[in-house]
Amino acid sequence: MVLVGLQGSGKSSWVGAHLAGTHVVVSKDHWPNARRRQARQQRVVAELLADGRSVVVDNTNAAPEDRAPLVALARQAGVPVRAVWVDTPLEVCLERNARRAGRARVPLAGLYGTRARLVPPSTDEGFTRVDVVRSGSGPSAGGNAARTM
Repeated sequence: MVLVGLQGSGKSSWVGAHLAGTHVVVSKDHWPNARRRQARQQRVVAELLADGRSVVVDNTNAAPEDRAPLVALARQAGVPVRAVWVDTPLEVCLERNARRAGRARVPLAGLYGTRARLVPPSTDEGFTRVDVVRSGSGPSAGGNAARTM
């Protein structure tokens, strides 16, 4: 499973609420000081899939070129790959980000840059299905409403 959404959109909260007991969570945020985080993520996901584990990649994954290597890994492993787009208004993401402290707070240029690059995921990219989670308007809204595209 590949999560898609802006920083502060509620991706990690959604994963915690819906997949905590069933999937291994992989995120480049787990290795903040590592060099070559993308390569490390690819290696970890490939190893987990080879072991038959269910995996969720919890990053912004804003553009098709960010998601393509993950789709390819799933295809190589012979498993279906699902995208979950946590579609949260920019204003809500900005508010949530402002409440973060230290390294958890994303620089505004990073958040706006991700927004500029964001392309909603599509089955045309190779996803078996794409679900859209519309996050609520509050800073801690859960975002349980989903629809499949």
